[in-house]
Amino acid sequence: MLYTIALALLILWLLGLVTATTLGGFIHILLVVAIVIVLLRVIQGRSPL
Repeated sequence: MLYTIALALLILWLLGLVTATTLGGFIHILLVVAIVIVLLRVIQGRSPL
C-alpha cells in the first residue's frame, strides 16, 4: 500500500517537472512525502521497491 502511494507521488512529481509553472511547489512537496515513505519502509526492514 505504501509503495503504491510512493509510486503515485513520484509519477505526480515527474508530471510536475513538466508543469513547473503551475504545480511545481506542490509536486515537490509530494516528492518529499514519497521519499519519507520509502525511508520508513527501509527503516522497518521492508524492501523499498
